[in-house]
Parts: sequence; C-alpha cells; structure tokens
Amino acid sequence: MKRKREEKNMEIVWQTPVNPPERQDYIFRNGRRHVRPYYFEFISHVKNRWAGKSIVDLFAQEFKGRPYDYYVDAVKCGRIQVDGQMVPVSYIVKSSQKISHFLHRHEPPVMAWDVKILRKEPDVLTVCKPASVPVHPCGQYRKNTIVGILQAEYGLAPLFPVHRLDRLVSGLLILARNASKADIFRQEIEAGKVHKQYVARVIGVFPEHEQVVNVNIDYNAREGRSTAEVGNSCGDTSIKGKAACTKFTRISTDGIHSIVLCEPVTGRTHQIRVHLQYAGHPIANDMLYLSKHVTDRSTQGVSADKAAVCSGHSPSSGFDQNSSDANGGNSIEDFSIDPMCTNCPNLAPKGYDGHEEGLWLHCVRYSGPGWIYECPYPEWATLS
Repeated sequence: MKRKREEKNMEIVWQTPVNPPERQDYIFRNGRRHVRPYYFEFISHVKNRWAGKSIVDLFAQEFKGRPYDYYVDAVKCGRIQVDGQMVPVSYIVKSSQKISHFLHRHEPPVMAWDVKILRKEPDVLTVCKPASVPVHPCGQYRKNTIVGILQAEYGLAPLFPVHRLDRLVSGLLILARNASKADIFRQEIEAGKVHKQYVARVIGVFPEHEQVVNVNIDYNAREGRSTAEVGNSCGDTSIKGKAACTKFTRISTDGIHSIVLCEPVTGRTHQIRVHLQYAGHPIANDMLYLSKHVTDRSTQGVSADKAAVCSGHSPSSGFDQNSSDANGGNSIEDFSIDPMCTNCPNLAPKGYDGHEEGLWLHCVRYSGPGWIYECPYPEWATLS
C-alpha cells in the first residue's frame, strides 16, 4: 500500500528521443560514467504470436526480467498502455496494436574516459572514441553514447557517424555535421574509395611479411559473433557468409605479443577480429575469439566483454531492457527512487558484471579522395 501511495503522489517527467542529453545527466563513480536514471517510453507492436494473450500474460511470458506482480501493477497504474490508453489487466491484445511500456530507465555504465575531439571542421568532426562507449543509441544505451556525450558536453548536434566502431573498440571516429556531408562519405565508402587502418595487439609472433586473409565471414546475430567460413561453393556445402578481405602487416613483436597494422578491404561485422583468429593470432584480450588453449596459456585474467553489445547496427526497440545489465553501487543520494522500479536504488541495471575492458583494437586512420583523418596510437600499442 505504501508503494502505491508513493506512486500516486510522484511527479513523473517522461523523456523521449526529443529530450537531448545534458551534462547533469551523468554521474561519475569508481572510474565509470553512469547515467542518472530517467523515465522513458518503450514502444512495440503486437506480433502475431502475441495476439490473443492478456496484456499481463504477454509481458510475464515474453519479458521475464520482472516479476508477474510488477506487470499487474504497471497495467493498473498506466505504465503499460495499449494504443495510448489504459486497459484492465484482463485485456486481450490484438495483432499490430501499439504497446507502450513506461520505464524508469537505468543505462549500463561505460568507462569514464573523455571523448577527445581531434579535429573540428564546419562539416566534419573527428574524435578519439574510448573503448566501452557505443557510437550511437542502440540496445540499452541512449545517453551513454558518443553522440549523446558530445551533445551533452559540447553542444554538438546533429551528428552523423560516418563509419562503425564496435563498442569495445577505440580510436578514430568520423562524424559528419550535416546529412549531405554524411551522404558524400557514404558514397565514397560504398565505391571503395576509403582506406581504413587499425592497430591490434595479438597473441604470438605475427609473420614478418604482409599477410592477406581473404575468407568469407558469417555473422550470427543471435550469438553476437562471426565465424570464418572456408569451403568450396562448387561442393556439397553452400557458403552462407559474405566475402571479406583484410591485409595485415607486423609493426613490432616482443616474442609474446605482436602489434599488427590491420587494413580491412571490406567491412563485415567483427571482420578484423575473426580474420586475426583465422590467421592464428587472435587479439590478445578478445575473449570472444580466443581459443581455450590460447586463453589458458596467455591471457588468464586479461579479459574483454564476451560480446560487443553495440557494434554499430540499427538500434533495437528496447521494449523491455531489464533482463541483461548491471548492478551498480548504492546511489540513493544521486537520483529520485522510483518505488515501482526493479533496478532502484542501484545506478546500473541488473546483470552487468562491471569488469570489462577495451579490446586491443584501435582505429588509427581513414583516408579518401582529398582527405585524411588520423588518431594517436594507444598506450598498449607500444611493446616494451
């Protein structure tokens, strides 16, 4: 009863994508950038397999991150609505109806490194992207993104990312400052006129001479990882993956690790990571693509997130985001507690392990017709 009275008396300000991130939205703690939790409307439409279920049963069966009683209360107080209207808990949903879930949103934290501006031109902005920060809103991230941070801390908007960097990858990121410039970059990339360079720290002594890996890559969205696909299209087994090519040149080695220049000719998901694994020299802290043998021998205790949650693909609907993120420290003094929220009083959502580190993969240079943009090498790229 107390929780319901608190809920009734709360003054809630709902945020939408129209509400820009602001500097005061961020809380820095223990080396991480957190987002002050905020209210947000997640929208989905009833799938055919959902039709005929009660609104409460739909949520309880499809989104198991919250208890059944939460969904009952959420429907009763209007935090779950159908076609913009409150409905009874027994309401039966119909195909294609719009369902809104109003949540007290807790974003996962990212590392608290600054987003360093490298060059600021009238129609182009380049930055050094820190690892762990996604480029743009995707999955559970909205404000804790490069685009959100640049808007909040520098007032830079709108911004149009020209290329993708996985969340755990650092380095050069090019952002157009208007749609027409973004379209020019897109056309040059699609025409194969843009040359990309990365550096990686890999396991073992990489061969001295240039290595070219020309192996198809098949991305499994469900598993969040890619595989190198070797086969003969004329044989019995068809090749599903997309053609991919990467050039590798050793920069240095200390006998245990090597620093390698990576030049992707194509742009497939996790291409550099998979091609290095295929070449027998995976990135030294890439737990997603290290074999068990290599992990046990060379990288025990050095880890990166098993899967990059955001790799630059289209944002998910974020319909119910509670089931796969982080327990943060107790932070009651930093934000208002929502009595119905299943994450409060913690800053971060449930499930986040909080022990990731950036991949040893860094974008250093992009060049095209009449232009070159560069980013300094990271500290890990120097072998002592």
